[in-house]
Amino acid sequence: MMPLNAIDRLKQTVTESWTSPVADEVAAAWGYEPGTARWWRSSASHVFVLPDPRGKRYLRFVPESLVGAEAVAAVATLMDRLADAGTPVVRPVKAGSGRLTVTVPTAHGLMHAMVVEAAAGEEADADELTAERAQAWGRALAEVHRDAANFDAVLPQAFGELGEAAERFPDDAELVKAVARLGDRVAALPRDRAGFGVVHGDFELDNLAWEGDRATAFDFDEAARSWYAADVAYALRDLTGPDGGVAEERRALVDAFIAGYRSVRAFEDDEVERLPLFAGVHAVCSLVRIARALGTPEADEPEWLAGLRSDLEDMAKAHRELAITVAAAE
Repeated sequence: MMPLNAIDRLKQTVTESWTSPVADEVAAAWGYEPGTARWWRSSASHVFVLPDPRGKRYLRFVPESLVGAEAVAAVATLMDRLADAGTPVVRPVKAGSGRLTVTVPTAHGLMHAMVVEAAAGEEADADELTAERAQAWGRALAEVHRDAANFDAVLPQAFGELGEAAERFPDDAELVKAVARLGDRVAALPRDRAGFGVVHGDFELDNLAWEGDRATAFDFDEAARSWYAADVAYALRDLTGPDGGVAEERRALVDAFIAGYRSVRAFEDDEVERLPLFAGVHAVCSLVRIARALGTPEADEPEWLAGLRSDLEDMAKAHRELAITVAAAE
């Protein structure tokens, strides 16, 4: 997630009609007229909707100060190759220059941008999930893992935040101890091609669109090189309990997800057993990302930003408890 002050800085440019002069400067690289792009949300990147006669699209951009051009280009290239392979993901749209990503100088500094097609279909949450859709969900993630296996562009290594956690929370002895235990467990895991490779990074239900029981994925901002089981664990967060294990009332859905995944590629029993471990590690990394995003509040912080800050602080507490609980069980 971007720092809250970076989100607020862009949000201050958004008009009552949801346009922004910064977005206009970026969208022009794809030939869009000023006033076309409409703000939708800001999280890992700023996202604007582009109404288009060829179908709705999304403009995504992030400041150079936060993410480099190569990282954004790697994500766009990954999505393009997956779409070419027939993997159920949205496709990036080439700019007027013919490139998938563009760096645009704006009044708010350099922005690295891409445009993606909208995913056809509807969103669904965990309460609407059927066994058939859970199976399709697992199958879709396995297809991403399978089809991205030979992707050679540079992507970040997973769990880099683990090394930062102890320094960021030095006064929380219980958390520091849990981080050390989880870090040791992860460091001992094999990184063979069967279990480690390119992952989506955020394959939750809110990053999927459904047409019947077919899921199309979008939002590859967190793509990385990691354990496939870690990607499964993150996807299933809404179906797990406070200990990182499967919530009993959701077990049939998780079993369906795993069955769907296994219909495409192998997923061994020891990988299933590691899901709570990865849930705990993800919790630590999320805790660090939230701390980075929170920063120091301004004295005149707007109400919407103060509300977001409060929500993130509550999430951080839950992540802390999960990390400590999982570490104690390892």
